[in-house]
Amino acid sequence: MENEILKKFAELIVKRSLSLKRGDLLLIRTTPISLPLLKEVFRQALIEGAFPVVRAELDGLRELFLKEAPEDVLTFLSPFEVEEQNRADAILTIDAPYNTRCLNGVPPQKQTSWQRSKGKLTQIFMERDGKGDLKWCYTRFPNQANAQDAGMSLEDYADFVFSSLHLEEEDPASFWDEVARRQSRIISAIEKGKEIRVLGKGTDLTLKIEGRRWINGNGMRNLPDGEIFTAPIEESVQGHIFFSFPAIYQGREVEGIRLVFKDGRVVKAEARVGEEFLKGILEIDQGARYVGEFAFGNNYGITRFTRDILFDEKMGGTLHLALGSAYPSTGGKNSSAIHWDMICDLREESEIRLDGEVIQRDSVWLI
Repeated sequence: MENEILKKFAELIVKRSLSLKRGDLLLIRTTPISLPLLKEVFRQALIEGAFPVVRAELDGLRELFLKEAPEDVLTFLSPFEVEEQNRADAILTIDAPYNTRCLNGVPPQKQTSWQRSKGKLTQIFMERDGKGDLKWCYTRFPNQANAQDAGMSLEDYADFVFSSLHLEEEDPASFWDEVARRQSRIISAIEKGKEIRVLGKGTDLTLKIEGRRWINGNGMRNLPDGEIFTAPIEESVQGHIFFSFPAIYQGREVEGIRLVFKDGRVVKAEARVGEEFLKGILEIDQGARYVGEFAFGNNYGITRFTRDILFDEKMGGTLHLALGSAYPSTGGKNSSAIHWDMICDLREESEIRLDGEVIQRDSVWLI
């Protein structure tokens, strides 16, 4: 991969997304697959005077742990992980998996127990993010596993990733600054409203947003980006929604999900494929049945489903909601060990209404 592209990628992360300063403790979570980008980020972080620490997960270890660990080991939360989550000034995740399906052979109940044990880490992260006490960024390094999921060659997938980041621009940071300005105008209009209703194929969902803050996803936390999101008032979600695309969690793919909400809580969950796993995740804790995030995808440069939520949830003309933990920065109060994003396609036969007024029709914003 071209050195110039990787330098631009690393600069976007270090200088814009994380805004690293002298003395910052930077925790980098990744795999050895991302080494070309990791080395460039490491170099630029050192130049800025930060202290980078790398935690690289090796191939097969998580699968081995989940299959072989007895219950007391499986549910043990390492104090080292807690300390890192509390102490890091910035956390960068460069996701580059060896195999996106490596956990498919792990019994769902073991995955559920392990996920539940990580609840404290999620809570620390959300609380620090809400207080503005943590800089973080999540991104993707092109790899064979995600390329296969997307139905592309590695070369084509790399082009897709770098294009979605607009690294071909002379100054990618300026592009994302313009995204921020454009989305802020949409947010300004929506924040005046109290209730949103979503109408689409198999979907009629209402939720209240009064007093909640909308976040402008413009490349400061996710790369790529291009979304606006909030947390609905917890008990306000009513109706039903059908998710047009498969929802993927912990390497498991669940298709044809239909959820029914009453007073904010999922009271009925169906899936064409993976229904048992879906229902198991909903039982992780009380907060798993409530919506922690509601968002609109605005990146019209992402036009195809890739089985990668980092890209798919940003697709222009879609919405996604996440069951589970809410970002406190939005004013959301729901707490859970999970945060599972699911995507609904609104590009045809759909309307978004704000207090009864149509603000988006068939993916086109009218405000």
